[in-house]
Amino acid sequence: MTTFVVPRWKTAITEALADHEKAVVVQLASIDPMTPVPHVRSLIFREFISPRSKPSLPLFLTTTDIRTPKISQIISNPHVEVAWWIEGTREQFRISGIASAIPAPTNSLYKHFLLNVELAVSNSAVATLKDEHFDWEAKRKESFKNMSAHMKASWCRPTPGSPLEGGEEEAKKWPIRLEEPSEDGDEETKRNWDTALGNFALLIVDPTDVDYVELGVIPNRRTRFWRTSDGSWDSEATVP
Repeated sequence: MTTFVVPRWKTAITEALADHEKAVVVQLASIDPMTPVPHVRSLIFREFISPRSKPSLPLFLTTTDIRTPKISQIISNPHVEVAWWIEGTREQFRISGIASAIPAPTNSLYKHFLLNVELAVSNSAVATLKDEHFDWEAKRKESFKNMSAHMKASWCRPTPGSPLEGGEEEAKKWPIRLEEPSEDGDEETKRNWDTALGNFALLIVDPTDVDYVELGVIPNRRTRFWRTSDGSWDSEATVP
């Protein structure tokens, strides 16, 4: 009988972050379907979500703006890779997997997430969480509310990467902070809140392969992990 234990690579990340909690900046690479040229950007790791029934399947969670170019790239080709260097422990994690963007259910792109859930293979975190009736919209709203007031305001801006109409003078008019409006709050704050929450999306990566390098030990170590058909993980030592 298979035992679904937390994979060693995830335990290593958890232990590293316990001592270096600010080491949460990662790089995520995707492919532009029109060129095809790889594109990479920095994101903030938010947390792992693991199914109750299979802790062996940690799902990588970050957040983004649903209007960014990476969304169309991921919809076209969901295969991505996360590169994560933790300086304090001198460890590198390269996490390959299947990405999905999770916008508001009213967003036209939400249908792509629903399709990804339906097509998810049985040994994936996404499929297992579906079986457990995980509430993604509740998680999206919770994640948004946990953002700082400054971060929340950033989702009120025009589309990221679009021309800056009006220059810096126009940018000075953008909201700087955004607090959750009260029932009797002003209409502008309510509109900004709805706009920001509407643009806010979760971005998940369902890992299938992890390359773990340990440079803080002598001799250096390197291990490749891959997800098996039953939802557990196999590994082999490789040359650093």
